[in-house]
Order: sequence, then structure tokens, then C-alpha cells
Amino acid sequence: MMPRIALILCASLTVLFALPSNLLAQQKTVKECRAEWQAQKAEYQAKGVTEAAYIKRCRSGGEESSTPTATPVAPAPAATTAPAPRTSSPPAARVGTPGANQFASEAQAKTHCATDTVVWANLSSKVYHFSGHRDYGNTKRGAYMCEGDATQQGFRAAKNEKHPS
Repeated sequence: MMPRIALILCASLTVLFALPSNLLAQQKTVKECRAEWQAQKAEYQAKGVTEAAYIKRCRSGGEESSTPTATPVAPAPAATTAPAPRTSSPPAARVGTPGANQFASEAQAKTHCATDTVVWANLSSKVYHFSGHRDYGNTKRGAYMCEGDATQQGFRAAKNEKHPS
């Protein structure tokens, strides 16, 4: 009986180690995949990728194949060859891939949102923060947006902040 158990255990381990490493990687949840879809919805729709198809690919570990190229949906209004002046914006690594009406710098957002309040939208939690709050420009995945655009895209204001009237 003992040799049979040892044989089964060895066979199981052999099969486990023979599997490709991407099958052993932790699979993303539907919620994580849906959040990624929402963050780049306009780009994916322009490429003809549906939300259901994206989530299916994301869950199977093949989301890289459906990721759109870095082609912007619409050119930025202040596109120049000179680099934009540095403001209190976060390092580029913190900004997720900007989608529709999402900007990597506060200056770009202010140019676009001339009559609206500029907010920092956390792309993971779908919560936005006002200037002066500790999370403004400081979350891992986020972008600067007009407050009106943020609410249209399903973001909400942080509960512990007041609107800077």
C-alpha cells in the first residue's frame, strides 16, 4: 500500500512540474479584469474588443495579446515637442495608461478642464480626490481628470473630502 501511495505522489509531482509556469501563475479575478477593461474602455472598444472577450482573455492569462498599442485615441490639445513643465504631478510610473479624458499631468488636465475642477482619479477603486488631499496624485494607478468626466465614467468623490468650491 505504501509503495502505491509513493508512486502516485511522485507521478503527481512530475505532472505538476511539467506544466507551463503561466498555468501555475495566480489567475486574475473577474473584478480585476473588469477594472482593467474600464480603465481603458475607449481604446479596447476602438479595437473592437468586447468586455466579455477581454475578461475571458484576461482570466486565461492572455490579456497581453488584446492590449491595445500605445496609439492615443485623440491627440492631446497641447501636443508640442518640448516636454511639459513639471508640476506637482506624480512620477510617470504611477499613472496608469490614460484612457478617454484621462491625463498624465495636471497641466494637461487643467488645459482640458478650463471651467471644471481637476481631480485625481484612482483607476483601481474608481474614487477621485481633490487637490490638497494626501491621495491627490499619489495612488498607484490613476490619472488627472475633469470632475464631470470622472463622474460620467462611474467614478465617485472620496467620502472623507469636501469639494473645493
